[in-house]
Amino acid sequence: MEKQHKIGLGAFALLLGAVYLAVPSQPTAPAEPVATAQANRHLAAVTPSARRDIDYAALDARLKRMAEKPAVVGLAVGVVENGRITFLSGYGETLAGSGEKVTPDTVFRWASVSKGVAATMIAKLAEEDKLSFNSPLAKYASIRLPGGAESRATIGDLLSHRLGLYRNAYDNKLEEGQDTRFLRQTLGHLNLICPPGTCWSYQNVAYDGSSEIVERVTGKPFREAVREKLFNPIGMTSASVTREGLVSAKSWARPHNAGRKPLEVLDTYYRVPAAGGVNSNIKDLALWMLAQMGQMPDVLSPQLLHTIHAPLVKTPGERRRLRKFLERLGQADYGYGWRSYDYAGHRIVGHRGGVSGYRSLILFDPDRKSGVVAMWNSNTNQPGGLEFEVMDMLYRLPFRDWMELGNGAPGAAPDNDDEAAKDSAAIAAARTTGARGSASFRSSR
Repeated sequence: MEKQHKIGLGAFALLLGAVYLAVPSQPTAPAEPVATAQANRHLAAVTPSARRDIDYAALDARLKRMAEKPAVVGLAVGVVENGRITFLSGYGETLAGSGEKVTPDTVFRWASVSKGVAATMIAKLAEEDKLSFNSPLAKYASIRLPGGAESRATIGDLLSHRLGLYRNAYDNKLEEGQDTRFLRQTLGHLNLICPPGTCWSYQNVAYDGSSEIVERVTGKPFREAVREKLFNPIGMTSASVTREGLVSAKSWARPHNAGRKPLEVLDTYYRVPAAGGVNSNIKDLALWMLAQMGQMPDVLSPQLLHTIHAPLVKTPGERRRLRKFLERLGQADYGYGWRSYDYAGHRIVGHRGGVSGYRSLILFDPDRKSGVVAMWNSNTNQPGGLEFEVMDMLYRLPFRDWMELGNGAPGAAPDNDDEAAKDSAAIAAARTTGARGSASFRSSR
């Protein structure tokens, strides 16, 4: 009897095994994100067929001249037109005198362009009903404000720099090496310059309270949460949020001062990752811009993008800082981690960044699905202006030497530089014919 029972159990087990093998296996939970990442990664390919309004030959010539300027060491630039990447190029060197060329795979620092990542991450959590932009800061972060204002200030106030603190509060203490959470807890010792939600004043130490919020809600380190929710689904294979993520890259740009002297890679703003800690190559920054344009709705929904890009507070000081571009630049506003501008009657969105030895920028027209990203590895602002030359091409506006490559004043055709005059003539001719060529520096942009 015992032998027959064992045989029966064996037959039953074999039957169960056959049934299990006959049932088609179900996809595991990670399969969908992997498929999303693979689909979005196809957008990383340069697509010449999407080129229409930008003169890429003229742009490339201008950027090559910029890379020859004494203060410029290395530069990477990407352009998106009509919702596809149409240009990725590197100029100069990763390290002055090394001969190692910057390529589209060279990793740089985003600096304050990182703020858009934190805001987008918070918006994802809000979309999942895990928090609200109107929630009081005290519920999610260790930040303390004067007079207990953290109970009145909201997450939205934090992400739009409306906490009522003076500009860049405690950045100096951060740069001295003091603990970031301690600094946020001692912000309450200061005086408010206005009640929370009523005025705009740029922050880094306080802004990084958003990384605490993400960690508390997700139960994961900030770097893991943004990789899982944003970088991986978008297909950003080089993106990271640590110093190690930069220096371990196969090709990475070393920081330099304006005299081309190499600098140490400081961890200062990696300690406030939501404010200034992201790294990537130019290809991944271009992919990030595509996602922000609405080209990856499976990752970032149209409603989410509308929420973070919407102008919430006017920033007239931004126009003063960009005064040499006022011929084009109208109203300037700030949303959640993003700036927006009226540029010659067009609404554009973007941000800039700067930390010791690095600069970055992103600027795009969400309606036209077109824009530009750039990063460079020296303490010079001169490549700034290239974004406006790209936007002028996009809108077919008269050429201006915004990069100041000639000897003329900004906004005027150079009269003492033959090459700049040739650039202007070439661009004008292309438009007519329709032809198109193939110190420490705070993260306070």
